[in-house]
Amino acid sequence: MKSMTWMLRGCLLAAVCSVSVQTQAKDPVDWVNTEIGTISHMLVPVFPTVGLPNGLLRFYPPNHDFTTHRIDGMGLTVPSHRSGKVFNLLPYSGTEEGLARRWTSTYEQMDAKPYRFSIFLDTHDTLVELAPTRKGAVVQLTFEAAAPIHAVKLAPIGEGELTIRDKTVSGWDEFKGVRVYLAAEFSKAPQRAGVVNGDRIDYAASKSTHGAHPLVLTFGKDAGEKVFLRFAISCISEEQAAKNLKTDVKNFELEALARAARAEWNKVLGQVRVQGGTENEQAVFYTALYRCYERMIDFTEDGKYFSGMDRKVHDAKGIPYWCDDWIWDTYRAKHPLMVLLRPREQAECLRSYIRMYEDGGFLPTFPEINGDAHCMNGLHTISIFLDAWRKGIRNFDLEKAYEACKYTLFERSLIPWHLGPKTELDEFLWNHGYFPALHPGEKETVKEVSRGERRQTIAVTLAAAYDVWCLGEIAEELGKKEDAARFRKLAQNYKTVWNERTQFFHPKDKDGKWIEPFDYKYSGGQGARDYYDENNAWTYIWDVQHDLAGLISCFGGRDAFLNKLDQLFCEGYNRARWEFYNILPDSTGNVGMFVMGNEPSFHIPYLYNYAGRPWETQKRVRMLMDAWFRNDRMGICGDEDGGGMSAFAVFSAMGFYPVTPGSPTYTFGSPIFREVTIDLQNGKRFTLRAPEATTNAKYIQSVRINGNPCENTWFSHDVIAQGGNIEIRMGDRPNRKWGTAPENAPFSMSAK
Repeated sequence: MKSMTWMLRGCLLAAVCSVSVQTQAKDPVDWVNTEIGTISHMLVPVFPTVGLPNGLLRFYPPNHDFTTHRIDGMGLTVPSHRSGKVFNLLPYSGTEEGLARRWTSTYEQMDAKPYRFSIFLDTHDTLVELAPTRKGAVVQLTFEAAAPIHAVKLAPIGEGELTIRDKTVSGWDEFKGVRVYLAAEFSKAPQRAGVVNGDRIDYAASKSTHGAHPLVLTFGKDAGEKVFLRFAISCISEEQAAKNLKTDVKNFELEALARAARAEWNKVLGQVRVQGGTENEQAVFYTALYRCYERMIDFTEDGKYFSGMDRKVHDAKGIPYWCDDWIWDTYRAKHPLMVLLRPREQAECLRSYIRMYEDGGFLPTFPEINGDAHCMNGLHTISIFLDAWRKGIRNFDLEKAYEACKYTLFERSLIPWHLGPKTELDEFLWNHGYFPALHPGEKETVKEVSRGERRQTIAVTLAAAYDVWCLGEIAEELGKKEDAARFRKLAQNYKTVWNERTQFFHPKDKDGKWIEPFDYKYSGGQGARDYYDENNAWTYIWDVQHDLAGLISCFGGRDAFLNKLDQLFCEGYNRARWEFYNILPDSTGNVGMFVMGNEPSFHIPYLYNYAGRPWETQKRVRMLMDAWFRNDRMGICGDEDGGGMSAFAVFSAMGFYPVTPGSPTYTFGSPIFREVTIDLQNGKRFTLRAPEATTNAKYIQSVRINGNPCENTWFSHDVIAQGGNIEIRMGDRPNRKWGTAPENAPFSMSAK
């Protein structure tokens, strides 16, 4: 019996050790599931991106949306997030007669890790594998079955030109009016090289292809034959692409590159370590964190960069140039997260925005490889300057940033999706405090207004109020007292469109009359764009991030504010659901009229903290995370937009959120993990512990910051930056006493 006891103890010890070893062996990147969110509820959520953090080379698998098992090629890189590919590659295994026809393939066993990709093309019995570097990659093709011919098709996707000489390929592809250059080398010279021309292939010793006529390169025919391709890209020139190939992809050692890329991902993701939670919650967390490194992109090459703002190559002067950003989507959470985790790189991004202003003459909102796409509304670039400065980032020129912000806000147009100088609508906004609306059926009179995007009058009015508040705060930092006072007054313009009777932001015409009749759910046409943007009036009630105390006053006090907030989460559609989505397809992830799948809603569940009911924030945030951020292909409920929504998930899982970018504060939510540790770039370490946190224990009972009791529902950025400790006791019932007094609300703190 005694020996049996010792045997059982030994088995238990072995099992414990085994679990411990497995837990220790799982690196942060191992938790990443690139397929989370790859099937859309409605729009385009995410892609399983392969590349290095913020790397120039981004590879999307050809089956990114999982709606088909047929592909006609793999783009070698994505020059601008989610916007298309360049340089199409597809292997072939078959007869000579099939070479000239259009090749397609079906596939199975696709595996996309951040640092390595593989897919089996069963039509051609070929395994394709890829490992990335910052500016290039190695591709390994394994032709598993014998065939009369093994071949590779390589072609520009847009207008472009590729030339093969011996075993090297060089050329360019066009993307949105600019060129992306390629330098590539095969591991061996093809037996024959030609160009598809109609129903035949033209062969020659050296061959060039223009436009969509693919190069066809034939190799051997034996089973198991391997062909390697190493390549690099450039936004500057073919010569620079060749330099990038020489320095960035030195050989054909795919596994070595994959190991190096894996190590880099582990270093970046391992900056934040979590303990506790479920395996699914850890997968969601690290996948969300990985997506936050898809953008911005370091476009610097050999000390130079191509600027889409003036279509010229510039000397980087030793400072990396970053681009590819959609600020309407990223200013709310993605940029604040980078301020927290990577302040050095964030400073480089801010200096890059100043360069964009110097190169192009204005401050962009959606800078891409080809220039400013200038989508959505607002000039929230101002917010990212203020937020970084207030949180201690100083190594950029704030005076120059202020010049750029002030000029662009007041001298350029705020008409949505219009890039140009100010118009009569902009003059009206700054003179009267709101963007004037048209009545239903009234003909548009301003030629600069897009027929599709329209005026978005409430969205523009509220965005301008926030942006000018940010500008006023920068003015204050620079000692420009008169500007600061004037801009703070303009920041109150949101009140000009507040309808006290209905407690909604309601559009007015140029004569100051309300637009009537009005339906706060369905008025405004497709996407509610006559008056709002992608969301209806229920979302825009809360779009006053800079003055939530003032918004509560508009309601008449905390009780009315809370009643409306409660109603938001249970308000019905009043029509068939398909009718709602037919009008508002971007408004996904609904809980009542709350929209988890679109950026203007992100801060809303945290607003209970501002009105004395923090336990409601804790309940709402946990419910939203459980419902809409899951470890499966439909695990993201809307347009993720290159880190925008993922940053919300990262913050919310850690237990706090930056409701007002530009204020150096965070407000508490409900931490999912028992412990979160962040290794800061300044060498310090921040820790948040919530040892009782479980699925049910979601409610904060008490908080200690650096050992001191805290009744506030917010804390300062300095607590993190100085390597502080936060201890949160959690329970499965609300503590209706903690954080409920008016003086504990976030807006009671100093803006500085």
